[in-house]
Amino acid sequence: MAFTPLPGTRAPVRVWTDPYGIEPQAAQQLRNIGALPWVQGVAVMPDVHFGKGATVGSVIAMRQAVSPAAVGVDIGCGMSAVRTSLTAADLPDDLAPLRAAIEAAIPVGFAKRADPVDPRRVRGLEQAGWDAFWRRFGELDRRVAQLESRAQHQMGTLGGGNHFIEVCVEQDGPDAGQVWLMLHSGSRNIGKELAERHIGVARRLPHNTDLPDRDLAVFLAGTPEMDAYRRDLWWAQEYARRNRAVMLALLCGVVRDHFPQVGYGEPISCHHNYVAEETYDGVEVLVTRKGAIRAGRGDLGIIPGSMGTGSYIVRGKGNPDAYCSASHGAGRRMSRGQAKRTFSLDDLAAQTAGVECRKDAGVVDEIPGAYKDITEVMAQQDDLVEVVAHLKQVVCVKG
Repeated sequence: MAFTPLPGTRAPVRVWTDPYGIEPQAAQQLRNIGALPWVQGVAVMPDVHFGKGATVGSVIAMRQAVSPAAVGVDIGCGMSAVRTSLTAADLPDDLAPLRAAIEAAIPVGFAKRADPVDPRRVRGLEQAGWDAFWRRFGELDRRVAQLESRAQHQMGTLGGGNHFIEVCVEQDGPDAGQVWLMLHSGSRNIGKELAERHIGVARRLPHNTDLPDRDLAVFLAGTPEMDAYRRDLWWAQEYARRNRAVMLALLCGVVRDHFPQVGYGEPISCHHNYVAEETYDGVEVLVTRKGAIRAGRGDLGIIPGSMGTGSYIVRGKGNPDAYCSASHGAGRRMSRGQAKRTFSLDDLAAQTAGVECRKDAGVVDEIPGAYKDITEVMAQQDDLVEVVAHLKQVVCVKG
C-alpha cells in the first residue's frame, strides 16, 4: 500500500497503516515528533504502537540532532537468522530435547554466563576485533564503569520479554520444508543503562525545555553531549550485533550436535533499534529506527510475528518515502498487563499449538493474541519489502 500523510504536523509524517486506527496516545506522539524543529520527516510502520517518548514502529530523520528516546533503551536490538540444510523431515516428532539443549547452551531471562565468552572457543564465530571492542569499554560514560564485568558475562545471553530463539520451517514455494534458525535480542543491561543515562542528560539541556514531550529531548551536533552519546551508542550497537553473533554460533553448535550432517548458509542480521547516518534528497540526516529495519534496495531483513504465528525473511525495495525502512515485526496490539488480564493458560496452549515452547503464566503476555496480525502488517508494506521466505516456528525459546 502507499503511505497516508498524518495531518497537523510541521514535518511530513507518512503512515503505512490506517492513521485512524492508530491508538490515540501513539498518534499524539507522532504529532509531537513531527513538530520538532530538527525533524526532516517521519515514516510510520504498520506495526506502530505507543512507546516511551517516541512510538515503536517509527523512523525519524533529523538534521544535526538525535533523540535517544527515538532509539529506545535496548540499543541495537534486532534479529539474526540462518538457513540450514535440514528439512522438516529431518526433525524428530519430539522436539523437547532440542529445546532443552538450546536453553542449556544459551542463558535466558535474567541469567548470565558463568564465565565470559571466549570467541576462540566458539565454532563459527567471527574472531576479529574482540579485544579492541572490549578495550573501548573504558571510554564509555564513567557512570557505567562498574558494569563491565556484568556486560562481559551477559555477552551471548538472550534476555527476557519479547526476545526469543526459534527453529522454524519454511512454508511456501520451492524451498518449503527447509529449516531455519532465528533469534531476537539486543544489548542487554549495558545498552539499557547507557540509554537511560543519556536520556537523563538530554532532558536537562536548555534547548529541550519547551518540547511537547520532555522524553523527546535531543542532542545537537557539535556538542560534547552529542559526541558522548554517539560514542556510547555505536559501542552498544556493536555489543548487540556481537551478542547475536555469539548466540547464533552457539545455536548452530547445538543443532550440529543433534544433526551432525547439517550445513549452514550465510547468516542474516539486522538491527531494529538504532541510529544510522544516511542521505535523502541531498540532505544528510541521522535516521533513528525504533522498531523498524533498514530496507534499502536488496537489503535482506527479518520481520518476526509472535511465538505462534511465524516470521518473514524479506528483501528491501529501497523506498525513499519510508527512509528505506520496514516494520520490525507484528507490533503489540495490547499492553502486557492487558494481555495477562485477557488471556488464560488455555488460550496460550491453543494459540501455540504445534510449537515446542513454554506454555506457563510467565509468557502469557507474549501470547500471539496480544500482537497484531502479521499477515496484515506484511500486506500494508508491500511497497517497502518483498517476501523471500515465510517461516513458521516449531521450537520457541523465551526468557
